[in-house]
Amino acid sequence: MPSLQVLNSTMFYRDSGTGTPFVFLHGNPTSSYVWRNVIPHVGSPARSLAPDLIGMGQSGKPDIAYRFSDHAEYLDAWFEKLALDQVILIGHDWGGALAMDWATRRPGRVRGIVLMETILRPMTWNDFPGLHRLRYETIRAAGMGEAKVLDENFFIEQALTVTIQSGLSAEVHDIYRQPYPTRESRRPLLAWPREMPIEGEPIDTVRRIEAYDAWLANSPETPKLLLTFDDPDGTLMIGPEMSRWAQENISSLEVRACGPAAHICPEDQPEIIGKAIAAWADRHKPR
Repeated sequence: MPSLQVLNSTMFYRDSGTGTPFVFLHGNPTSSYVWRNVIPHVGSPARSLAPDLIGMGQSGKPDIAYRFSDHAEYLDAWFEKLALDQVILIGHDWGGALAMDWATRRPGRVRGIVLMETILRPMTWNDFPGLHRLRYETIRAAGMGEAKVLDENFFIEQALTVTIQSGLSAEVHDIYRQPYPTRESRRPLLAWPREMPIEGEPIDTVRRIEAYDAWLANSPETPKLLLTFDDPDGTLMIGPEMSRWAQENISSLEVRACGPAAHICPEDQPEIIGKAIAAWADRHKPR
């Protein structure tokens, strides 16, 4: 699987098949590996590409802040190096946010977008009930977040185990663990929760999300698919209320319920996700 020289570092990516480019973007704390069981069910004709975001997975770890804008800059350069056009974007978690951000700035190059368990709009603390709010407040706090994420390796050792409903084997856990053996290597994992757009902060990231909200609302020419899931344990970002918001505010949106899953839904329902993407893309392919 190839790596590409991007800016001052390298980005690893998975690349298979031929045809319309389907670009799969992962979130925190996973990698392109999260799509391994989804992509085969999308089938052909499709060229499926899945990069590891900068600082994550097998991509390089340059000395940057790993803010949303940094990830967008490296991802932009990756798209340009590969000269990708007329793409279908598939995004989970922060990968969904990056997909929407890219589509907002390059709408003529996007054929469609698929979203799951991602950040659809700026948020308030009311969107983080109970323990979820406490966790984010702790991680966003100076010193406490470093202890939790850099020292305890919270996202890999704890969060992953409760956000995959079907269970996490030792083998799969080790693959997700490998890129983060040291305190310094975990800095990208800490940067992400501090980018979460809560109560208007951080302002530059909130503005980018407001921009893609405007694009989502005013791009009826671009088909969109939102995949939703059921989770009684409450680890989902997109529950019934957020799904209703999406249906009221996103143009040309289809919503597909995909059964039980926790937040890392590609691990829980890869076949249903892959087949839902394939069926939706087939309905919207140029005739």
